This record gives sequence, structure tokens and C-alpha cells, in this order.
Amino acid sequence: MPIYDYRCGCGRRFEVIQPVAAAAPPCPDCGGDSAKVPSAPALGGQASAGRSREFMPQTWRGTHDGSREHVTELRREWAQRERLEAKHPELAGDTRPVLAHEGRYHAAPLRAGDPVLRPGGGHGHAHDGAAGARDTPST
Repeated sequence: MPIYDYRCGCGRRFEVIQPVAAAAPPCPDCGGDSAKVPSAPALGGQASAGRSREFMPQTWRGTHDGSREHVTELRREWAQRERLEAKHPELAGDTRPVLAHEGRYHAAPLRAGDPVLRPGGGHGHAHDGAAGARDTPST
């Protein structure tokens, strides 16, 4: 038997499992007449935003050595992700270009607009015996 949604004049909304041909039941609160209202649709699946830029293949091996079927699927997936990011820019993440990703930038890549770390550590104070060595010029 199907589940039907009903609403009463008192504002109460309720569900009833009953046969298709059954009459509308009275309101469980006030006992007044009720009317059938449209039910919300059932969503059977899950929404997925797809892979972000960071998780798309970055190497030839990641494309299954250029497998035509795999590359076609990646293009389709990426086009879908781009449309989603156009509607919801907050999903795009950091889109600034990566300028450096090796050495000291291995854990956190240097992106356009980020401050550049100086060779001496770049933290603005001297260490043992380097009394005058600072990252900021003296006047």
C-alpha cells in the first residue's frame, strides 16, 4: 500500500498508509477533514561533485598510458566538474598557478601571490653569531 501525505485546515500535516481507493482520513489532532497534498520525491542516489583538480591525473601513467576510453571519461568528468565550479565557485578551491612545488615548497606549494621564503629562513631574526643578519634592510 502507498503512503499518502495529508493536510488539515488546522495546519497539521500527516502521513497515512492506505489503499489507493480509500477516503481521506480525519485529522489526528482535531478530527477535521483533510486533503491529499503532493509528496516530496524520493531521491535514490547520492550527489557527487566529482574529482577536484588536485585529484585528476597529473601524469601519463595516471591516464592509463593514454587509454582512449579512460581519457574520454576523464574529459567528460572534468567538463562536468567545470560546469559545477562555474555555478558554485567555492568548490573550485585555490586556482592560482603553482610556481614551485619542490624543496622547501614540497609540503605547501608556492602559488602566485604567496610570499616567497628567503634562503635564510625568512623569519626575521638572527641566529647564533649572526647579529646583523636580518631579512629586512637596516637604515
